[in-house]
Amino acid sequence: MRTQQAPLKVDPDVDQLISHLAHFLGMTKKDLVAEAVAAYRDARREEIRAKIREAAKILDGTDTGRLALLTGLSPERIAQLGGTGE
Repeated sequence: MRTQQAPLKVDPDVDQLISHLAHFLGMTKKDLVAEAVAAYRDARREEIRAKIREAAKILDGTDTGRLALLTGLSPERIAQLGGTGE
């Protein structure tokens, strides 16, 4: 399965930094960004896993679970505010 490329929008200062780094490292901007994102993911892997586990606890297939995940409110707080009517 082939995916389409999507533009990445960054501040002009960040784009310039990416350009300079890619140039001095002898790589494309695309490869630099891919490598940087992979390194960032690896460095924060445990934090990401914790957030996924937290979201999975909240997202239980109910409207309340979906609303809690979207708003950051606890299911209890949603119930206090009148619930979702499900």
